[in-house]
Amino acid sequence: MVREDAAMASAPRRTPTRHHVVSILVDGMSAFEPGVSSEFFGLDRSDELGVPWYTHVFCAESPGLLAVEGGLSVMVTEDFSALDRADTVIIPGWCGAANRPSPTLVAALQKAHARGARVASFCTGAFVLAEAGLLDGRQATTHWARTAQFADRFPQIDVDPSVLYVDNGDVITSAGSAASIDLALYLIRLDFGAEIANLVARDMVVPPHRAGGQAQYIETPMARCDEADALSEVLDWALAHLNEPLAVDDLAERALMSPRTFARRFRAATGTTPQRWVTAQRVSMAQRLLESTDLPVDAIAADCGFGATASMRMHFSRQVGTSPQSYRQAFGRVPAGQH
Repeated sequence: MVREDAAMASAPRRTPTRHHVVSILVDGMSAFEPGVSSEFFGLDRSDELGVPWYTHVFCAESPGLLAVEGGLSVMVTEDFSALDRADTVIIPGWCGAANRPSPTLVAALQKAHARGARVASFCTGAFVLAEAGLLDGRQATTHWARTAQFADRFPQIDVDPSVLYVDNGDVITSAGSAASIDLALYLIRLDFGAEIANLVARDMVVPPHRAGGQAQYIETPMARCDEADALSEVLDWALAHLNEPLAVDDLAERALMSPRTFARRFRAATGTTPQRWVTAQRVSMAQRLLESTDLPVDAIAADCGFGATASMRMHFSRQVGTSPQSYRQAFGRVPAGQH
């Protein structure tokens, strides 16, 4: 199982035919998380991206007009039989953590999971997966303000309030509202690779990967503008110089801070350490090069600042869950001899 703050991922997989996603709606649910499902999986991007994009439907226990928060209504035409043909099932939030899912919904989720469907939750949707027993003995996350309640109700589950999402392979949970975007992009990376996920993120004007966790949002003060600007400038510079040594002392010097102050403010702003952030960016760059060029792995390791190829393999496997060679086989788009 994988937590986002460790920046690891399940082994990627090519999606040769249209992957079918089904999202489950209930009365009283927030409109935001279902909107994320619709935007990322329901909007057909096949022509734009040149890959067979997902198909997506919403379903409900009792199809018809459902009310969601904010005065909106949604017409749902599919019932839970839609789960029988789902490759991925999403619980996009829930109608209050105190509300329990119906036995019919629990049974439908258990059946889909047993059949081999990947199951994911956004925000408090994790409570539903927990009620269905799909997280027993595993790790999970949900909105940080609900993790104490989650831990009390489900002591058999190791809940982590600090991360943006947790990947158990077949069951994946994400943190509060906006983390559903992080998880949606993560699923796209698993299915289509980093380049496609980055293109989608660019179109949506969101970061393709946030290196920190939701710990950075738990009752912490906003950084002063001058501090935030200094960090932003250093991050932009580091991204343009990933092939160079990037020690914390050097980054701190560019930010005009002591190493200790820089490390503390960096973690407060990003939720991770400078070195882990740099490593994650280097792996992300390696993914893009493996997809879009036929450069040898040792050349990519040098270009991304890893130095030794063995170092890149180690960090790449930890973050992506597979070797650079296997990743290229799955997502490489450049015929041999072309780059």
